[in-house]
Amino acid sequence: MRALTWHGKRDVRVDTVPDPTIQASDDVIVQITSTGICGSDLHLYEVLGPFLDEGDILGHEPMGRVVEVGPEVTKVAVGDRVVVPFNVSCGTCWMCGNGLYSQCETTQVHEYGNGASLFGYTKLYGQVPGGQAEYMRVPFGNALPVKVPDGPSDDRFVYLSDVLPTAWQAVQYADVAPGGSLVVLGLGPIGDMCTRVARHIGAQQVIGVDLVPERLERAAARGTTVVDLDGVGSGEGDEELGDVVRDLTGGRGADAVIDAVGMEAHGSPGGKVAHQLTGLLPDALAAKLMTTAGTDRLGALHSAIDVVRRGGTVSLSGVYGGMADPMPMLTMFDKQIQLRMGQANVHRWVPDILPLLLDGDPLGVDDFATHRLPLESAPDAYATFQEKGDGMVKTLLVPGAHSG
Repeated sequence: MRALTWHGKRDVRVDTVPDPTIQASDDVIVQITSTGICGSDLHLYEVLGPFLDEGDILGHEPMGRVVEVGPEVTKVAVGDRVVVPFNVSCGTCWMCGNGLYSQCETTQVHEYGNGASLFGYTKLYGQVPGGQAEYMRVPFGNALPVKVPDGPSDDRFVYLSDVLPTAWQAVQYADVAPGGSLVVLGLGPIGDMCTRVARHIGAQQVIGVDLVPERLERAAARGTTVVDLDGVGSGEGDEELGDVVRDLTGGRGADAVIDAVGMEAHGSPGGKVAHQLTGLLPDALAAKLMTTAGTDRLGALHSAIDVVRRGGTVSLSGVYGGMADPMPMLTMFDKQIQLRMGQANVHRWVPDILPLLLDGDPLGVDDFATHRLPLESAPDAYATFQEKGDGMVKTLLVPGAHSG
């Protein structure tokens, strides 16, 4: 089969690799019909090379058709249309039973002290082959795949794999009361969807912050109040953005802030140097740097702490990678900030989201993708996405499709 594989920093290729096979009695094999490129895939493209091996298959936002099932699979059958959550969760352990699918005890990566394995996402999370491929092995076939109906296009359901539950959890963790105010930092796919979910559940004032014109225009078109970071102060300090947000929220600050940026944030020279070092050092030294030092660019997180009101909530959906990043603990304590974060527990939120996809399109998923490209175009798509070029916000790759 054809699959997107990692070969080095900013070097991903579509290669011919062996087809996946049934390895356990409850495995299923899915033929992928659509698979997204996620903002966190750029972390693999850029800085997480020390935890990848050449040839690793990337991708964690797939859906498709079941083409083979193991002998113990009873919940899905050949021909069923399914979405594959990015968490590799068993559905039966204590953590899964309590809705914490991203902490699944069956697939936790004990070597690195991490939570549940993830598809297509480094040794840190199990090094499980991903879904930017023609076929994919999916374990826990009776619990993990999400069966969806035939009829609507893939665009209606594919975001159940990651974007929708990640945004939904971020908004739930932000805990904005109906009529309240929310700031979303970063209007990439997750941040954009956060603004849509927040308005859907009743937030009165939703403010989106970014510096990419196409992203700002896209959010503004759906009713979000947008702030162009390029037009705020010098772009180096957070006070100017804080003043803008306080002016928009009666001088108090936002009830809640979602940081949908994570380690891609601008504004931290030290973090930028650390990111560059991870790409220059031998893998063993780079891995040591990432697991023992503060390597993140924390501009977005510091902004979140600044613009949230006293007693408000900061919800982190952006991924951070450093183990010893400095946090402004005195400010956080003084402002009585509540902080919630973590990988989305996909299956926890599917019962809330799926009915919305079956009854109209209130979140605008049908036209959420800005680009639909053949799988063979994935290397160019990664480069364009990393450069924030061509108005690219969300790309779906289609295995088997041909360019032109």
